[in-house]
Amino acid sequence: MTKSLRRRRAWPSLPVLLLFAYMAVFMLFIILPIGAVVAVSFSTSSFVVFPIPGLTWRWYEHMVEYRPFMTSLATSLELALASAFLGAVLGVPAALALTRSRGALVGPIVNLLLAPISVPAIVLGFALLYFLAGLSLGLSFTALLIAHTVAAIPYIVRTVLATYRGLPAQLEECASILGASRWQILRHVTLPLVRPGIFAGGLFAVLTSLDNLPLSYFFGSATTNTLPVVMLSYMENQFDPSIAAISTVQMLIAIGALLVLDRIYGIERLTAV
Repeated sequence: MTKSLRRRRAWPSLPVLLLFAYMAVFMLFIILPIGAVVAVSFSTSSFVVFPIPGLTWRWYEHMVEYRPFMTSLATSLELALASAFLGAVLGVPAALALTRSRGALVGPIVNLLLAPISVPAIVLGFALLYFLAGLSLGLSFTALLIAHTVAAIPYIVRTVLATYRGLPAQLEECASILGASRWQILRHVTLPLVRPGIFAGGLFAVLTSLDNLPLSYFFGSATTNTLPVVMLSYMENQFDPSIAAISTVQMLIAIGALLVLDRIYGIERLTAV
């Protein structure tokens, strides 16, 4: 009896094995396409083909030499950081006010601030194009920045709401009892406590902006094109592995940012609402 029980405990049950097999297939389904893109970026072939015939760095050299790639990458980084900053300036006060507010309008206002996530990006871009054209902004970096800021606000509001809701209101009440003013409470108590949520939301906003094609496609111009728009335009005319090289660089930026976020604050506890 004892030996048979030990054997049963040593071997996982069939449902557990099936679950692990499913997880393994699922992970391969996600990782293999990404790995193929990275591998193609080192291909010696003059067009995208897999498996690759050999290894070379020349497509990364071509990526650096191709001026539109580097110019649009700089524009995308500038736009992502600026839109995340403006999104924080607008979204953090709204999230703080809504978290401690009580009333029938709080829920609809929160849903309104989160609406740009649920609305298709192409619909949002089309609507903003008409609205900003009516303000005579046209195709400019300012219009592009406004559009990306609108898309950034929901991520910041979401993470700040999640962080602030988990904090006891007694902390601010204690500061008030000790004689702190509202500005001192905000500066020395509230903002330091919700800083992880602000950082997480801002980082998600940056990553979303770097990868946003529909909004950038509507508002980009010859001088303000973002990297996704330039990549799309490049693939319409030629399809060499340099497009895989710039895609790999873009993925490395995103993965590095997420690793920094997880290392500093932890992604799981910041994204739960």
